Amino acid sequence: MNQTLGQKLTRTKPIETAVEHGQGLSSSGLSRSIGLFSLTMIGVGATIGTGIFFTMVEAVPKAGPSVILSFLIAAITAGLTALCYAELSFRIPASGSSYSFAYATVGEFLAFIMAACLLLEYGLAASATAIGWSSYLNNFLANAVGWQIPEMLRSPMIVSGAHGVEFHPGQVNLPPILLVIMCGVLLLRGTKESATTNAIMVVIKLAILIFFLVIAFSGFDIANFHPFFNADNSKGFAGMKGVTAAAGTVFFSFIGLDTVATAGDEVKNPKRNVPMGILGALVIVTVFYLLVAVAALGAQPAALFEGQEAGLSVILQHVTGKAWPALILSAGAVISVFSVTLVTIYGQTRILYAISRDGLIPKSFQRVHPRTLAPVSNTIIVCMVVGLVAGFVDATFLWDMVSMGTLTAFIVVSMAVPVLRRKENGKGVKGFRVPFGPYVVPGLSIGACLYIMRDLSPTTYHIFFIWMTVAILTYFVYGIHNSRLNKKAD
Repeated sequence: MNQTLGQKLTRTKPIETAVEHGQGLSSSGLSRSIGLFSLTMIGVGATIGTGIFFTMVEAVPKAGPSVILSFLIAAITAGLTALCYAELSFRIPASGSSYSFAYATVGEFLAFIMAACLLLEYGLAASATAIGWSSYLNNFLANAVGWQIPEMLRSPMIVSGAHGVEFHPGQVNLPPILLVIMCGVLLLRGTKESATTNAIMVVIKLAILIFFLVIAFSGFDIANFHPFFNADNSKGFAGMKGVTAAAGTVFFSFIGLDTVATAGDEVKNPKRNVPMGILGALVIVTVFYLLVAVAALGAQPAALFEGQEAGLSVILQHVTGKAWPALILSAGAVISVFSVTLVTIYGQTRILYAISRDGLIPKSFQRVHPRTLAPVSNTIIVCMVVGLVAGFVDATFLWDMVSMGTLTAFIVVSMAVPVLRRKENGKGVKGFRVPFGPYVVPGLSIGACLYIMRDLSPTTYHIFFIWMTVAILTYFVYGIHNSRLNKKAD
């Protein structure tokens, strides 16, 4: 039966089909090899490292010491959405995360738009973290062997200058490109090996951050928290305006919650482990973010954060007057950011895999290697794009764009909860459910996301509009005609 345009835009994938994909009843081709601990570590690995190691330099100049409130606002918003993720992942335990949830609830067109947001979110997050890795690697080399990477080999070609976008031909940020290549090689070896490596890196990362806390708190000065709010309004960031703007900058640090849900096809007992992995990762991440933010601000005046490379290492050097603590932390950061980049690229490839499986993008993105069961061409394409952006674009352009993609994804996930409940028709399916009914927590989550989004920069909205235009054109040129649901209808 031919469908009208409206029916095509709003057609949904049957929840039973999505559940079959998640339970391995359909031939997905991916290996179910990830347990609860490894899954939780995937979530922690994708979050801790980004907000703490890098975005303090971007966020503190906006909010001052009140950046602590920014992390708290972001954590509460992520927590509300995490509850929605937990319910949806219990009922739809499949790869694709927000995309799969949207496809089973609010329709194909919005699901494709959600997929575009996720691709923006994950791709730019991987590039941004790889760029930040470069500064810690350089700090480590300087303290370890007294040698630094030449400026031309760690500077991007496209930068944000005082008068707008600037081009510097001949420059390339080489370390991030090398990092992305290493991540790609590891991912091509298979998911189980990648998850195990990530878990080891995360344990090292947490140990390094505890090391930072012990030393930073030894130099704690309460005077660094006065004035608590940013009093300089020259850039429009005084008071709560700065807190909200900083919350938008750091929000992408909670991308790990979404990453846990992208692994639905490869998790053992996904109906139990995915919700538990999401909530467990949120608790660990929030505690560490707040502790490290308080320790860093107590050890160093807020005015010193702006433009500071390898910030946490420099703080330890100032507190102790010695190089060895900075050396240890830089080494830990190099390992930590490796895990963040690895997991973020992993999430990107699994989202593309899910979209391809539904016929909305070419089949090459879902083909897996017969031995490693890794999506080879998918992984290579993602690594090429991420590596090029990381090597040639200034990270300043990327932070808020990642937050925009993350916030949009969180809004759609929150919207999907009441839709899914309505589809159940009061059947009362057992399992994790959002407390206080299907509207209170999702409504608060949507409101919190919109509150953070309002203070993102105009440039962020302009680029987002362009990206959405490209996504819509792609859907109408390719996706709507090649959708598996479209072929079933015909």
